[in-house]
Amino acid sequence: MTLSVIGNLAILVMLLLFLYRLQQTHVSFTRRVFSGLGLGVLFGWALQLLYGVGSEVLVQTGDYLDLVGSGYVKLLQMIIIPLIMVSIIGAILKLSGGTALGKISALTIGGLIFTTMIAAGAGILMSNLFGLSAEGLVAGAAETARGAALQTSLGSVESMSLPKMVLEFIPANPFLDMTGARKTSTIAVVIFSIFIGLSATGIARKQPEIFASFERFMEVAHAIVMRMVTLVLRLTPYGVLALMAKVVSGSNYADIINLLNFVLASYGAIAIMFLVHLLLVSLVGINPLRFLKKIMPVLAFAFTSRTSAGSIPMNVQTQTRALGIPAGIANFAASFGATIGQNGCAGIYPAMLAVMIAPTVGVDPLDPGFIMTLIAIITVSSFGVAGVGGGATFAALIVLSALDFPVALAGLLISIEPLIDMGRTALNVSGSITAGTLTSRLMGQTDMAVFNGDAEVSLDGEESAV
Repeated sequence: MTLSVIGNLAILVMLLLFLYRLQQTHVSFTRRVFSGLGLGVLFGWALQLLYGVGSEVLVQTGDYLDLVGSGYVKLLQMIIIPLIMVSIIGAILKLSGGTALGKISALTIGGLIFTTMIAAGAGILMSNLFGLSAEGLVAGAAETARGAALQTSLGSVESMSLPKMVLEFIPANPFLDMTGARKTSTIAVVIFSIFIGLSATGIARKQPEIFASFERFMEVAHAIVMRMVTLVLRLTPYGVLALMAKVVSGSNYADIINLLNFVLASYGAIAIMFLVHLLLVSLVGINPLRFLKKIMPVLAFAFTSRTSAGSIPMNVQTQTRALGIPAGIANFAASFGATIGQNGCAGIYPAMLAVMIAPTVGVDPLDPGFIMTLIAIITVSSFGVAGVGGGATFAALIVLSALDFPVALAGLLISIEPLIDMGRTALNVSGSITAGTLTSRLMGQTDMAVFNGDAEVSLDGEESAV
């Protein structure tokens, strides 16, 4: 380890200690998260300025940033399955039946799919406004390799029909899915938890003593899991700092400038969708500005971490503690939103790629028939993204293969993928929170006293003023 690396680590430790000091002086959770975000940007920018992208010092420093940032994400992933299970089972025990459960599922999934359809339209609109086209783009070694890898992956995607994708949701081995072994493990655990909850309510009348014991057990399990969630979420500002520093220090700004139009168009479409989310919540009587203020910490984490699944615990806490949404609905929205109907990854991104590639195969991207077909394919395929691995890349493969477009051209964007993926992930999480908010309000279950309260219950379990 060189002196430069040791110096960088010393600065990192001082920044982490500064965040700890903010926690000790009871600075609000939101301010600490954004302090971590800002410090991470400055630290990452300084590292790149001093050492340059790809330098050995930067690589070694990045390993230690990963220890903090990726280590935090792994802790979040650790608590996802227990959180989903105890919350959904507990919610069903309170529902005492499947009627409300059916409404929750239909409204949540319907909201996700509806907003994804609008997101596809936003992606198409911005791509055409910016005149995006894959014609004339030059592929380097990395882009060529990426295109070849996508072409190789195409075979597995083409063999997956929509029924096969949906079939992947069913937990043939729920204990395997509890390990997160499959890309659809999260949804599979949701389904398994639903079966446990419904089975328990089925014995409530015939065997009330056993039901009461099981209900008490779930209350204890829920209390323990929620305490574990609180402990992990207290680390959020530190994780955000390290994750942001790693992204900024490793970004190639020359590549970003070369593809600036795509970056601007992407964030234009993302901005449109954030406005759509705010409009939708306002239509059900939710103050959009207060809503935005309360979800900003989880959006900041999603932006820096680029993981919708890893955001589930913080997503659920935001919905329940800040928005007044019942735990059952919050868990449904967060779990389904991490794999189905992702506004950014399954809506905007494949739409923009399709519009970019269309001119290279002689298709007019402004043709109404093409636009309607594209939106329809994206809407249907957003249901099955999780069935083939999740994420924007596979969503794009599904859509492009359905249109019979060359998928290798998608590799041209590899250099700016991290930058646009940050915005897409934040939008995915916003979409899931919006679906939960709409479902809760339409079912009349939102605790407006929590939402409108003058005090904000911070996500790390401490009281703080708004």
